[in-house]
Amino acid sequence: MHTGINILENEMIEQYPDVLEILLRDHTTQKNIFWATDNYEHLGEPYNSNSQILYDLITGDNGNIIMARVKKDKNLQLSRVKNMAEVFTPSWVCNAQNNLIDKSWFGRENVFNIEIIKPNGTKSWKVNKNKITFPKGKNWMDYLLVTRLEITCGEAPYITSRYDATTGEFIPIKKRIGFLDRQLRVINENVDSSDEWLKAAETAYKNSYGFEWQGDSLLIARESMLITFIENYTYKFKKEPLLKSIQYIAYIISWNVWQMDGLKGVIPLSCGEKKTKTVNLFGEEETETSFCSGCANDNMFEHNGIYCLIMDWWSKDKNTGEKGEKIRLVDLMKN
Repeated sequence: MHTGINILENEMIEQYPDVLEILLRDHTTQKNIFWATDNYEHLGEPYNSNSQILYDLITGDNGNIIMARVKKDKNLQLSRVKNMAEVFTPSWVCNAQNNLIDKSWFGRENVFNIEIIKPNGTKSWKVNKNKITFPKGKNWMDYLLVTRLEITCGEAPYITSRYDATTGEFIPIKKRIGFLDRQLRVINENVDSSDEWLKAAETAYKNSYGFEWQGDSLLIARESMLITFIENYTYKFKKEPLLKSIQYIAYIISWNVWQMDGLKGVIPLSCGEKKTKTVNLFGEEETETSFCSGCANDNMFEHNGIYCLIMDWWSKDKNTGEKGEKIRLVDLMKN
């Protein structure tokens, strides 16, 4: 298992067959996620902004193309800040904000750690090494059922903090502060059976969501969440989980962390001019052009783009009766 900052796709396909294909999937379009950035266009047409991120484009001789933001060229980092407002948050800020959420849920401060200022003036945190205790009327399973979402997640530092997104410093499991990291800590402290651990981890992952515009950052976020699962299982049981378990967690992640224009609720760049060809009463072909009224009116519910689907793992599908209902995210905004 690779434990560095950059998760190498070549190592992933060698150790975990079929997992990369799962992580590249977009369930709304039934295609792969796409680049949605022009940063790779110099590599050729398959790397154009609107092209899918295909397996062969990031493996083999191309296995080092996708890398964490902190490892990217400094000029490229500045370009992404300017063009896409891509600003990554230091881990101490992610920790402070996740602490506020937990303060509200637990009804007390400093549950997982205490925020500190080092002698050199930098901010960090000191881990609470005691087993996490829960307020009256709540237990550790209730904590796993809390649904949380990181918007415009980038490489998902609020979800899992394998490394500091601004410095590249690797963070050991015991010191991690993402909201999924905290759920996995609680599982590690309360579960000793492998089967029970896996069921609890599935619950945590099914309640952890995020979305991102740029395809490379999205893939890194998905990969980080998956490696976090493998790292925590290995930390607890001194061996890696079975491939089928890794593949299922990858499937959950591929639904829960998706590609989206957060202002519109649609697949990025899918709105715009639409041409429809029809045949009139005289057998003549006519072309009708329509424009996106959602973009024109700044109305989230009127876009002609492809509205993103997410999975509600706890509802039943109306057609099959099985758990897991596909819903349009925009429909949740109406309630």
